[in-house]
Amino acid sequence: MPAQDRPLIGVFWMALTGLNFVAVTAIVKHIGGDVPAAQGAFLRYLLGLVFLIPMIRPILAAHLSARQIKLFAARGVVHTLAVILWFYAMARIPIADVTAMNYLSPVYVTLGAALLLGERLPPRRLIAVICALIGAVIILRPGFREVDAGHIAMLGTAVGFAAGYLIAKQLSGEVSAAVVVGMLSITVTIGLAPFAYAVWVPVTMGDLGWLFLVACFATAGHYSMTLAFAAAPLTVTQPVTFLQLIWAVLLGYFVFDEGVDIWVVLGGTVILASVSFITWREARAKRQATPASFQTKG
Repeated sequence: MPAQDRPLIGVFWMALTGLNFVAVTAIVKHIGGDVPAAQGAFLRYLLGLVFLIPMIRPILAAHLSARQIKLFAARGVVHTLAVILWFYAMARIPIADVTAMNYLSPVYVTLGAALLLGERLPPRRLIAVICALIGAVIILRPGFREVDAGHIAMLGTAVGFAAGYLIAKQLSGEVSAAVVVGMLSITVTIGLAPFAYAVWVPVTMGDLGWLFLVACFATAGHYSMTLAFAAAPLTVTQPVTFLQLIWAVLLGYFVFDEGVDIWVVLGGTVILASVSFITWREARAKRQATPASFQTKG
């Protein structure tokens, strides 16, 4: 069976990806305020450097140019800030809110690609972006509920991750995936170090163990997501990410005694539906722009 033509396998790997990322969320929530956000994020990346070992050789062999190093550094800066904000938000707002608002990243990517990279933003895609932003308003409901600093942090998180993705998109055509992932780990670990030092508190072996598990589940999540992308088109795998919101709601309710906020679920659904539409439109545009195999034969 050809690549990207195994929908059931793609759905399986994306569902597993969701479980991995929900596990990351649960562990960070469990640690809570015991470890400051910047320190927790730093330790997660520092402990995760063990997974960097296979990537050292490709990084050295890439012979990165000064321009590429600057781009990797810029991605490290925005990702560093986004990770700190994400850890901060996890300690302050329900898991379901964090998960739902995290869906905004692809929307910001679409906007950023249009504004910064000159990509087209057709009317229907623009409407989908507007709908996604409405979904965010449904979650936040300013004037009808107290908007916590954690919610503001999540808006910043989504923007930071989107900016990092746009930079990675530029670099992905120049270097291998191992170099892109490896350089992210290195630059974010370095970027987090001064922030962690500024708020450092003693940590227990238990906290270190939990943070190492965060690194394990995050790495496994990125790996299974890569397998999902290889097995099936994004139009198949993208809707499966909605399961993350369902699992987050259940986890928050049964494990962390968080109430089920129907508005958060509704807003998350609106955002994900918009993201799925954007993904479908992009996939369709690529198919129309690429001749079928029989057309390319001389």
